[in-house]
Amino acid sequence: MTERTDLIDRIWERDPTVWTGADEAKWLGWLDEPRRMRERVAELAEFADGAKADGLDTVVLMGMGGSSLAPEVLGRTYSARALHVLDTTHPTAIRALEEQLDLERTLFVSASKSGSTLETRSHSDYFWKKTGRGAQWVAITDPGSQLEALANERGFRGVFHGEPTIGGRYSALSPFGMVPAALAGIDVDALLESAERMAERCRSDEGNPGYALGAGFGLGWSEGRDKICIADTDGGFGLWAEQLIAESTGKLGKGLVPAPGESPEGPDRQWVVPDLDGAATLGGEFFRWEFAVAVAATWLEINPFDQPDVQAAKDKTNEVLATGHDPTLDDEGSIDALVSEAREGDYACVQAFIAPSEANDRRIAQIAGELRSRTGCVVTHGYGPRYLHSTGQLHKGGPNTGLFLQVVDDGGEELAIPEKPFGFRRFIRAQAAGDYESLKERGRRVARIHLEEA
Repeated sequence: MTERTDLIDRIWERDPTVWTGADEAKWLGWLDEPRRMRERVAELAEFADGAKADGLDTVVLMGMGGSSLAPEVLGRTYSARALHVLDTTHPTAIRALEEQLDLERTLFVSASKSGSTLETRSHSDYFWKKTGRGAQWVAITDPGSQLEALANERGFRGVFHGEPTIGGRYSALSPFGMVPAALAGIDVDALLESAERMAERCRSDEGNPGYALGAGFGLGWSEGRDKICIADTDGGFGLWAEQLIAESTGKLGKGLVPAPGESPEGPDRQWVVPDLDGAATLGGEFFRWEFAVAVAATWLEINPFDQPDVQAAKDKTNEVLATGHDPTLDDEGSIDALVSEAREGDYACVQAFIAPSEANDRRIAQIAGELRSRTGCVVTHGYGPRYLHSTGQLHKGGPNTGLFLQVVDDGGEELAIPEKPFGFRRFIRAQAAGDYESLKERGRRVARIHLEEA
């Protein structure tokens, strides 16, 4: 038996000693999820048809990280214009979304594995106060969660349980990805058929696409090529892959740094083109990358299914909110000072606590371009608080090779959160302040500027 065969077999046998021998075995439900979910395709279709028959032709998915990124990529890939993903706490963005909606024709989907995600609960409470009709609401959550209890109390139209043996970033092919897809009119059976075929291929010794990708990641990392430059796709596949890679591998001072859209030119980089032959192969590609990252983690000798540093920024945010005061968010450092600290093998990261929009996408791209030209480093970027649930684990638990530039704005007029002593404006500013402090505590190189001055 070859070493490759042994590794593949042991993953499918749920052997945790492939990684660290800790609790990995209880997080491998994703290996069987394509088959399990395919048995539920008719159920999802019937539920989606019922909602449409009742005039609910727009879907708002409220979730963070693993609960939002797969739906985002699915919506983009299939041009599902009726699906809106809300994973920002910026009041300007929430108001802009609300202005687009006919609230009486909107189905709201509250998605949280734990059922206690503060952002998702805040979004849900805000729009519940606007509608207050359970027939317009759906919950996706693990059994027995706070969100399930709330859904039952409020008479939600439906509650879909996640599989407890699947972590958030591995949940694309679970109800967290497939329920929003079905509600948006996407062909879920085609997605899952593609994923089932890929799962079978990832059992084989020869021609195993997941193993080949993951072994390339791991071998490259061992040779100092730890930046995974992912080619752009029309559906933004890198948005989803970014969390999978960063949160799975960025810990214990190690990590692969995902960099969607970055050039492969450089000695510290690997170049990967997602294998997407039309939208129907997306399900298979989700599974291939999930398997690949599990394989790569054996090279890094880490547990790919935990996230020990994610809680740090949440705790800091809660500390700031508990003061009852609005954070000041003064400028700290500058782009010039940050650039002066760049070293070979570093990466730069723009962390933008501003409202997602096409105009702000362009502003972030300009800032990223300046950092790229001045440092020669790979540059990544993300909106806060989205990235806290995506790449935040890598930023704090991975290697100390990041140059972090936090970009903030005024936040605009406050927008109240029902039954909370703070609104969305103070919430997002507290998240920015909390993450900044968390990075500094870990000795990371970080600066803060205001968007108006960038």
